Formats: sequence, C-alpha cells, structure tokens
Amino acid sequence: MTGPLLVFFSSVSGNTARFVEKLGRRAVRIPIRPGEPEPVIDEPYVLVTPTYGGGQGRGEEKGAVPKQVVSFLNNQHNRSLIRGVISAGNTNFGEAYCLAGDIISRKCHVPHLYRLELFGTPEDVARVGAGLEQWWTPQS
Repeated sequence: MTGPLLVFFSSVSGNTARFVEKLGRRAVRIPIRPGEPEPVIDEPYVLVTPTYGGGQGRGEEKGAVPKQVVSFLNNQHNRSLIRGVISAGNTNFGEAYCLAGDIISRKCHVPHLYRLELFGTPEDVARVGAGLEQWWTPQS
C-alpha cells in the first residue's frame, strides 16, 4: 500500500483510533499515559489528532492540542518529519472545531488536510483514504 505513515493520538474515548483503524493504513499511536515510551518516527508522516475544548471560551487556543501531541511534536526529530495534519473535533466547539489541526498546521508549516466530526463517517474514511493517495508522493 502506498501513502504515508499515520501517527495518531486518541484519548480513552477511542474516537480517533476508530477512524484510523477504518483507514487500514500503517499507523503508530502516541501513548495516552505519561511515562509510556513516546515513539520516535523515522519517516515522513501525517499526524491525526483530536481537538480538545479549544480554549473553552477564554479567547485563546490553550488546551486545544492534546498534551501528548504537544510532547510528541516537541521532539525536534519527530516534528521535522510531519508532512500534514488531519484533525477531529466536535461541531459543538463552534469556532474551535478542529482547532488543534489549525494550530499544528501553523506552527509546523504543514497543510491541514482534513477536518472530521468525532470518529468520522464512512464518507470521511473514503475521502481521506483517496485524498492521501492523491496527495502523497514519496517525500524525504
């Protein structure tokens, strides 16, 4: 199978993990619990992440990106290989819907490839699968 490695974070709800599983691609999970070994990625990848409350009305972005994802991207080696981000969110977040993807896109200078609600619909799975195939070319 062609296409990128997916690196993802999923909370205990498992929504993002279910979406990634439906894609049927090579994937590495960022651990939930502090102290678990964090993966070190050695090839270009697309990050898939949920968005947390996204500022909770405080007019700021603090808290939108899960701490585990922040920690993973604080490793300069891991950050250097990100090529795009896909974010999940909840439309109940209003303007903060999928805000984590916007933040990561801006800070890592990569495209925000797709936004999906919670664990995605069958249409989201089909669109993302096809989109990754079309968008991805061997990258270094």
